[in-house]
Amino acid sequence: MSTVLTLALSKGRIFDEAMPLLSAMGIIAQEHAESSRKLIVQTNREDLRLLLVRASDVPTYVRYGGADLGIVGSDMLLESGTDGLYQPVDLGLGRCRMSLAGPEGFDLTGRLRSGGRLRVATKYTTVARKYFAEKGVYADLIKLYGSMELAPITGLADVIVDLVSTGATLKANGLKELEVICEVSSRLVVNQASLKLHQDKIGPLIHDFSQIISAPTFTNRS
Repeated sequence: MSTVLTLALSKGRIFDEAMPLLSAMGIIAQEHAESSRKLIVQTNREDLRLLLVRASDVPTYVRYGGADLGIVGSDMLLESGTDGLYQPVDLGLGRCRMSLAGPEGFDLTGRLRSGGRLRVATKYTTVARKYFAEKGVYADLIKLYGSMELAPITGLADVIVDLVSTGATLKANGLKELEVICEVSSRLVVNQASLKLHQDKIGPLIHDFSQIISAPTFTNRS
């Protein structure tokens, strides 16, 4: 029986931006994620299927062999770690940045100089803990899963660590970027064991991803 590879990705922005990329590689999903309740979507290739999971779960599925490959934001990789994962291609999709943000007029420098403790709301607790530790700052981290901008407004936290694209949502809620922690984009990740076992199939896929992304005619980038 022919080996069927599984590519994990999440619904929403990553799925929408990955579809033109896959299409340019000759890979067409048989159903659209938003109009189907199926979590496993077949493609026009009998040897490749798509697995639709939460963005934060993509690294886990690939790491433990639930999927052979995945497309995931580098923010999730920073948060979950990269053990067991091979990252051959930066796809350059979904570009944004992970930033520290707070209310307009918030004096971050003065607050840090005075040795004051910061209350930080974020879903990226691993990244935030490392970031503040490297600065020698003690931060009380408050785990949230969405609507981060509400935390400073309601007094739940002093600042937030979150993804920022245009900054419009921050501005609309009276917040501003204080520091950029890192740049973020979507990556192709591969299970290391799968790569060894199915090099004949995964190798050409990695090559195709690299070729399409580097082609000047491919313009579906943020």
